[in-house]
Amino acid sequence: MLVDSHCHLDFNDFEEDFEEMLDRAKEQGVTAMLNAGNNIGELQHQLEISEKYPFIYTAVGVHPHNAHEYPEIKAQDFITAAQGHKKIVAIGECGLDYYYDYSPREMQIKIFKEQIKAAQETGLPLIIHNRESDQDMIEILQAAYKEKPFSGVIHCFSSGKELADFALSIGFYISASGIITFNKSNDIREVFAQIPEDKLLVETDAPYLAPVPVRGRRNESAFVSYTAEKLAQIKNKSFEEIAQITSDNFYKLFRKASDKGRYDYE
Repeated sequence: MLVDSHCHLDFNDFEEDFEEMLDRAKEQGVTAMLNAGNNIGELQHQLEISEKYPFIYTAVGVHPHNAHEYPEIKAQDFITAAQGHKKIVAIGECGLDYYYDYSPREMQIKIFKEQIKAAQETGLPLIIHNRESDQDMIEILQAAYKEKPFSGVIHCFSSGKELADFALSIGFYISASGIITFNKSNDIREVFAQIPEDKLLVETDAPYLAPVPVRGRRNESAFVSYTAEKLAQIKNKSFEEIAQITSDNFYKLFRKASDKGRYDYE
C-alpha cells in the first residue's frame, strides 16, 4: 500500500499512456494519488480526472510560478472552488520560489497569503512549494499561524533543518520526493532521519524528479516505490512499514480524502 501524495497527472506528459501509467502504479501497490493544483485556471481538467477515478484526489491552487497570472485573485476564489467539489482535498500547490523567480517575489507573497487564508477558512491543508525562500517562508507561516492555525505539508522537501524544525513545530508534515535518492542529497537525507514518523509523506512530483534508479526519465506514480524504499533505509524501517506509515499519514492530513476510494482494480 502506497500513496503518491503529490503529482501532476493533468500535465500533457501523460496524455499518450495515462491508463498504462495507472496500471504500472497498481503493480507497485499505489492505492491513491493526489493531483496537486498548479493553476486554478486548469481546475476543470483536474476535476474531470478525479471524477473518473475514485482513487485520484485533487487540490486547488496557484503555483508561485503562475502568481503573476492572477494578480487580483482572492482567498474566496479558492474557498468557493474547494467547497464546491468533494474531490478537492487541499489548497495549493502554493508558496515561494526564489530560484526561478518566474513571478515577482512581491506577487508570489501576495498570492501565497491569499491561499493561506483559504486554508484557514476551509480547514483544508495547505500544500507548500518552497525553493530558496526559507526565511520568508518561515516568517509568513509563523505570522499567519499566530492569527489562526492551519495544517499543511512542505512538499518535495529540499531545504535545511531550520525550516523542517519550524514546520514540525506548527504540526506540518514533510514530504519526501525522489530527491532523497540523489547522490548529492546527503544533507536532505540527514534531515529526514530526524523527522518523526507520524509527519512523513512520500511523493513523486511527477512528471518531475524521477528517483534513482530511473533518474532522467519522466517520473510517474509507480516510481514512488523507489522513494519509499530509500526513506525506509533512512528510517531503519521495512518498506512495508514505511508504506503503511506514509499512507496512514496521508489520510490523517488530507481528511477530506477517504481511504474507501483507494484503487479498486477489480
